[in-house]
Amino acid sequence: MSKWIRRAVGLAFVAGVAAMIVMASLPQPVPVDVAAVRRAPMEVTIDEDGVTRVKDRYVVSTPLTGTLARIELRPGDALSEGAVLARIEPLAPQLMDARSRAQAEARVAASLAAQRQARAGVARAEAASTLAQQSLTRQEQLVSAGGVSAQAVDQARFEQRARSEELTSARFGVRVADYEVRMARAALGRHDDRSEEAMELPSPVDEGVVLRILQQDEGVVQAGTPLLEVGNPGALEVAVDVLTADAVRVQPGAHVTLERWGGEQPLEGHVQRVEPRAFTKVSALGVEEQRVNVVIDLDSPRERWAALGDGYRVEARIRVWREEDTLQVPTSALFRHEQGWAVYVVEAETASLRPVEIGRRNGFDAEVTDGLEEGARVVVHPGDAVGDGVSLRVR
Repeated sequence: MSKWIRRAVGLAFVAGVAAMIVMASLPQPVPVDVAAVRRAPMEVTIDEDGVTRVKDRYVVSTPLTGTLARIELRPGDALSEGAVLARIEPLAPQLMDARSRAQAEARVAASLAAQRQARAGVARAEAASTLAQQSLTRQEQLVSAGGVSAQAVDQARFEQRARSEELTSARFGVRVADYEVRMARAALGRHDDRSEEAMELPSPVDEGVVLRILQQDEGVVQAGTPLLEVGNPGALEVAVDVLTADAVRVQPGAHVTLERWGGEQPLEGHVQRVEPRAFTKVSALGVEEQRVNVVIDLDSPRERWAALGDGYRVEARIRVWREEDTLQVPTSALFRHEQGWAVYVVEAETASLRPVEIGRRNGFDAEVTDGLEEGARVVVHPGDAVGDGVSLRVR
């Protein structure tokens, strides 16, 4: 009896070893990661770095030749309109000769003409702002009655905000023109009244700050020498340089998200304009690129970005396309196949090659126009071991 038991045990051992050899020789399932084809909102953005800059900046320069007293202001100092920025003391005989007088009189006439032009610009901007507000009111009344689309109201709201900003800028231009008239008349008064000992340069802006000191130490300065740069940091815009091939897809009014600017939450903005002239820039790899500035206005409340100043770095995501319901697949699942694209679909734990047609793409997903259905599982990052008909093991 024990003899038959030993034979049975031996046969079982041999059968087990044979089974292990057969199993080892069989192809093993390839471990893969999968993702589901889904429907979701999708947008395409242009992601580039940008810098903030003050919208309305003004370089204060000396209107005549003289001796500059040391400027005591520092960058960041707050200013009010009319505050003394610098003092120019006379330097005989340049301040009192006939040629200087003629130049001063011509400067007064030119500044008065510029003042009239600036005031006419304010009148035009006020009329445009009033018209835009009336149009917005009519559109809001019509949309409640179903007469126009919500997009038309958004466009009217955008136009009203743009005209309001143009009015603000035009009023700033009037203040600058008034300042130029005062400066020109003050320069002419220096010739008429030789008892004056110094000329004071007042601030042309209210609620502004000193951005830069261009000439701080005392010394002789020629007429037209830049002394300070002032502006209002509460009116900021962002300049983002993008490739010209990307700039042609950017439209004024496009939504922009600003990230990694230093705050906890991203900021919202919109494209104000795309500048018409491009420039050459050398990339980090030493390649010359043609780029153009996209100017962005901030839409987030001022208190959220109050810490931002002139020349700060931000990262901008400019939206060029968005669709609320698209069938999309991860771009990591796509690979080139013949003249198009394909993916491996997991069917019964087996890889099935599936040619697909795709539309727009961003850095993570691609729009599927044909070849896949919602819910299908596709292999992401397929390696060389994955092929049509290969057994798979989902990790």
